[in-house]
Amino acid sequence: MTPKLELAAITDEFSPDLGEALEAMAPIGMTACELRVVWGKNIMNLTDDEVKKAMELLNAKGIRVLGLSSPILKCTLPDGGEVDSRFQQDIFGSTHTIDDQPRLVDRALQLCEMTGAQVVRVFSFWRTVDPEKCFEPACAALSKMADQFKAHNIICGIENEHACNIGTAAEAARFLNAVPHSHLKLVWDPANALVAGEEPYPYGYNLLPKGRIVHVHAKDCHMEGHKPVWGPVGSRHVDWKGQIAALLQDGYQGAVSLETHWPGPNGNKKEGSIICGWNLRGLLAA
Repeated sequence: MTPKLELAAITDEFSPDLGEALEAMAPIGMTACELRVVWGKNIMNLTDDEVKKAMELLNAKGIRVLGLSSPILKCTLPDGGEVDSRFQQDIFGSTHTIDDQPRLVDRALQLCEMTGAQVVRVFSFWRTVDPEKCFEPACAALSKMADQFKAHNIICGIENEHACNIGTAAEAARFLNAVPHSHLKLVWDPANALVAGEEPYPYGYNLLPKGRIVHVHAKDCHMEGHKPVWGPVGSRHVDWKGQIAALLQDGYQGAVSLETHWPGPNGNKKEGSIICGWNLRGLLAA
């Protein structure tokens, strides 16, 4: 059951304790990871010594850091309008304002140098009731950011996030077309598109410029009104079998990262992530 794409995970989906997370990830065959929360702290708040300790654990398990799941531009855009209250704003131990963003970018670049990460996941400001008002400011901010990342040969990976202004594939495709930057690419999250009200595959995926997809997040849910109900990957309303087949057919060569979200059986999140991890491995090997 060899995966046809690299199998990865955001480590804190297993546990905020990195050592515990890696012990669960390794037997599934995960060879790469994204760092978001480590030892209960957002990756941006780790000290250099903590990053070195994390790298010792990762190297011992043979798991590379493919990217940083940063909170960059998960903030309110001044004059962007009223924030859309329908969507939960997940901040993962990181509350920042627009004024903090330059510092976060600088720290992300330092962390890439320390960890070997090649992709920094970023966002498009908290979604407002009028996302159009935020489109041009998001384009300008991310174009400037991509210039900074290019100087370090790091990819700025905009994630479609239902709680942010670029939430669907349609919105992501429009954005990527407006900002044709070599170092600005898409972290494609089909489940986020579903929560934003779009059929992620085949409809949404078919809108995307395939060569601009740098990374993929995997989770699964069905909707009850505006609320997502998370479950095991491959068991809900994202057509993961079809999506993975299409990625392979279109020549995608990146990784697929588990981002469980499901609370797990009897509220056991680590067990839920182990189940989802094996499900994802099976889907990638089919």
